[in-house]
Amino acid sequence: MATTYDFPSDLLAGQEELHQVRAELSALLKRLPWSVEPLDAFSDTAAWRKVERPASPGWTSDEQAEVEKLRQREHELAVFVSGHRFWTEVATPERVDARMGLKHARGTE
Repeated sequence: MATTYDFPSDLLAGQEELHQVRAELSALLKRLPWSVEPLDAFSDTAAWRKVERPASPGWTSDEQAEVEKLRQREHELAVFVSGHRFWTEVATPERVDARMGLKHARGTE
């Protein structure tokens, strides 16, 4: 039977925000052109795996700033969650299970 953990509210909030920031960053990167810098289209059909890319207009400075802001926030939250004082209260052999429990604790507050 799986152990349930009493996660502190700030840790739950940090993990939830981390999920949200990662989802937002992923969606943004999917919308942006494939290359940060403007590049011409290319096609390599002779390789073992066909590779084709359309021309990329590159990212605007605003898009680059938004990606950088989200990546920075993702890093801050990952450090906060992984270094939270709660983990010192969990026995070392149980930490992986506790961490997985936190990752799946969405909306269970």
